[in-house]
Amino acid sequence: MTRQLYQENSADSEPAYGKFWSKLKRFPSGLSEGSETPPSVSGPAAAALISAAIGCFTMMVTHHFSDTSKAIEKMVWNLGTWIPGSKTGDELWGNIGSYTGKETMLLVGWLVSWPILYTLWKNKNIKSRTIFLWMISLLVAATAMCWHPLFPYLPLT
Repeated sequence: MTRQLYQENSADSEPAYGKFWSKLKRFPSGLSEGSETPPSVSGPAAAALISAAIGCFTMMVTHHFSDTSKAIEKMVWNLGTWIPGSKTGDELWGNIGSYTGKETMLLVGWLVSWPILYTLWKNKNIKSRTIFLWMISLLVAATAMCWHPLFPYLPLT
């Protein structure tokens, strides 16, 4: 009884930072309770994650293709003219250049692949190992394409 009274009194006299730290220590437990209606399939989440990686991979493939010829670079640049700053005549503000078309291809890759994958997987349970394998593989491939020694015949400018 005296111990319980002592704990109650010490909790009242605890400084504000002590109360904050006590609440902070319990913070993850609230997250572990989860949703009342958890999803039963992982397909929609897999579609969202993998489609983002497909978009990144598409951008890097487009980047390499645009470096192979001036005609392709011009076509890619024209795809991105909707982005402000793509082509400006002002030397002060400069041009983003064909990078706007590459960003556009990233968006196209992401926005086209997401509904397709969602339609295919909306009622399926995709293993987390499969999701992360494809997502990491595509992101590593996109990152590796940025590294010049791996692509000596397709130099990036």
